[in-house]
Amino acid sequence: MGRKYVFDFDSTLTQVEALDVLAEMTLQGRLDRDEVISEIQHITNLGIDGDISFTQSLESRIKLLKAHRDHLEPLVKELRQKISKSITSNKEFFEKFSDDIYVISCGFKEFIDPIVEAYNIPSERVYANTFKFDEDGYIIGFDETNVLATHNGKIECLKQLDLQGEVQVIGDGYSDYVMREAGIAHKFFAYTENVHREKAASNADHVAPNLDEFLFVNDLPRNLSYPKNRIKILLLENVHPVAFDNLSEDGFSVELIDRSLTEAELIEKIKGVHVLGIRSKTQITPKVLEAANKLLVIGAFCIGTKQIDLDYCRKKGVVVFNAPYSNTRSVVELAVGQIIMLMRFIFPRNKEMHQGIWNKTANNSHEVRGKNLGIVGYGNIGKQLSVLAEALGMRVYYYDIEDRLALGNAVRCDTLEDLLIVSDVVSLHIDDNPANRNFIGERELAQMRPGAFLINLSRGYVVDIPALVEALKVKKLSGAAIDVYPSEPGKNGTFENELRQLDNVILTPHIGGSTEEAQRNIADFVPNKIMAYINSGNTVDAVNFPNIRLPKQINAHRFLHIHENVPGIMAKINEVLAQYDMNIIGQYLSTDSEVGYVISDLDKDYNKDVIKALKQVEHTIKFRVLY
Repeated sequence: MGRKYVFDFDSTLTQVEALDVLAEMTLQGRLDRDEVISEIQHITNLGIDGDISFTQSLESRIKLLKAHRDHLEPLVKELRQKISKSITSNKEFFEKFSDDIYVISCGFKEFIDPIVEAYNIPSERVYANTFKFDEDGYIIGFDETNVLATHNGKIECLKQLDLQGEVQVIGDGYSDYVMREAGIAHKFFAYTENVHREKAASNADHVAPNLDEFLFVNDLPRNLSYPKNRIKILLLENVHPVAFDNLSEDGFSVELIDRSLTEAELIEKIKGVHVLGIRSKTQITPKVLEAANKLLVIGAFCIGTKQIDLDYCRKKGVVVFNAPYSNTRSVVELAVGQIIMLMRFIFPRNKEMHQGIWNKTANNSHEVRGKNLGIVGYGNIGKQLSVLAEALGMRVYYYDIEDRLALGNAVRCDTLEDLLIVSDVVSLHIDDNPANRNFIGERELAQMRPGAFLINLSRGYVVDIPALVEALKVKKLSGAAIDVYPSEPGKNGTFENELRQLDNVILTPHIGGSTEEAQRNIADFVPNKIMAYINSGNTVDAVNFPNIRLPKQINAHRFLHIHENVPGIMAKINEVLAQYDMNIIGQYLSTDSEVGYVISDLDKDYNKDVIKALKQVEHTIKFRVLY
């Protein structure tokens, strides 16, 4: 006899309550429009939660509506744009199981029939109310003889249908879950994609945040092999709330924690997590990765990835993305500001003023125009600083171990020493390679021009702090601006460093990239990379993985196979696919020295045993299926 599926319409098949939308149309131009709409929505909710009888709810709303037959066509047009997202993406289910799907709604057939017709649900399987019109075409009521116009009418309607087999009800309100309570439906799924009603959820056999979840639980054809609401994302260190919004809106389950976690805390917390988002403080160690039983991807909401064991991530099949460009402008603007503040000796003057000392003087105060700026590290930040500094009239010199093309009139230096001896200001923008520890030490400081300035907005350990303190004390350098430190607090609070005692040093708490704009950019960029990987398998811009840009998957199954890079794996994969009569319509492979990543798009349904066989291919690290 099989299963029968009974769907509600409003806020289930559609994102909205149709009568609320109708009210917005019919009340256009009325001064009290907002108040009336609010009242209609209030009455709607009372009826849905069972706090007033449905008949009372319906009568009250129709009186307030003042709707005409001519409003129905534009209403249907509007509702077609408001079909629930996961309903739209799972049309195949409605086509394959059309004989077993019913719509039982307290709404009206006049607008339900034309909507569900596109989902292969004929009018004879739609049970709903019908409007009454006066001679001028205005809606004046509803057919009171229809069982669905009465309180608990859905119960009576389902009884009369006498459906055979297991009956499952999918809806969002009181009138849906009472069918299961009355014993005429076997299961009630609280559908919360559009609205979460606590009464419905608490009375449900299962809460379905979308149709994907409902189909997954019932092992039915679906657009996604694994519902996104089951993919757990953990965001640490006060990541910008827009990241939470972006990932939540795509359907994932997201948890926010406003601080970094210790290794022990993270080992406990990461169990069952599929995606981890961090900034610079959280350390991703082998122990953490061993505990991460479901981890697929790490998003570093920052430029650096030194806090992540990238090699171990690769070995475990965990893809890592960062945000290499999103805060470039913020860092560059701070560098420009610090150059000006240092060369004008603004901070000593500022301190004096706060102490009540008026010291108007031009001593040691210089324009930046005509001065020499030495940029160490000519990457994204270094290049943009080069352009802005030149626009201010500075002469720019740069040093980089890579052969990088100069922008504007910038001059490339062959050695670090060549740059240091010519620069009035040296700004550091080098990466987090461990070899860069104490990159600027006693020897390099001695090579700098007497009275020069040093700016470090890169990594804390690239400057030998005791050597810098000495150079500042003996006036070898006129000042410095330091944003990063060899040791930084894990959270906001006290800060200890010998540079605090020096007046000619600008100290900032690792905020070079910390602007609202930069954090917003990062909160868009990194989640987009995460979603592209989870949703399609794309690894473009991954920092530890072969990069593959994949075409959009259409009417195919996608198998994602990560393996150790040893000869013959591709042949073994294709051997398994051939054994199970799988027809490959597209295949993509990329490798690096340690891992291989192969994606196979297949055009037919498959025996689940093929998944088991692919997971058992020797040297497999991770395997995943996308529909």
